[in-house]
Amino acid sequence: MRSSLFFLFLAFVLQASPAWAQRFGYIDSEYIVSKMPEFQKVNSEMDRWTQVRTKEIADKHAEIDKLERLYKSEEPLLTEPMKQQRRGEIERKENEIKELNNKVFGYNGQYHQRRKDVLKPIMDELSRAVEKVARQKQLRMILDKSSEGLAMIYTDPRDDYSDYVLEELGIDPKANPNQTNTPTQNTKTKQ
Repeated sequence: MRSSLFFLFLAFVLQASPAWAQRFGYIDSEYIVSKMPEFQKVNSEMDRWTQVRTKEIADKHAEIDKLERLYKSEEPLLTEPMKQQRRGEIERKENEIKELNNKVFGYNGQYHQRRKDVLKPIMDELSRAVEKVARQKQLRMILDKSSEGLAMIYTDPRDDYSDYVLEELGIDPKANPNQTNTPTQNTKTKQ
């Protein structure tokens, strides 16, 4: 009697164990964001912004080149104090360019801050869609395959929920065939 109860209990536990297992999935946020039309607009805006700032810096470099050429052509005629003054002016302008370049494109510079600001609404929308898919598919955790700090050595395509998130965002995952950034395999076998 005891052994039959034990086997019955064991069968129940083994049958119920998949329900206890934590369900998880992953997404490729770079793939998803690349399919979002808002991202294309933001990318174009950032490209234009970058071109303007790069031109400003290039113009300042051209100004320094002009000052250096002028200095070299007039150097034989200048007194030592005048030479020092001109070299000081050139060095000051070079330092200004370095500071400007660092301020615009350096770590936590204007470029990074601006990009972060314009991407925030897109990332918020992505986050809401991921959360909704996780609830619909009853997932306990969704990992981001494109995250810097996460190394995913192997991923089963059945656990890729990127296309579900795209559908939640109202984007056809099969649309826009020009995109080269696609998840490893876009299979949606998991329900």
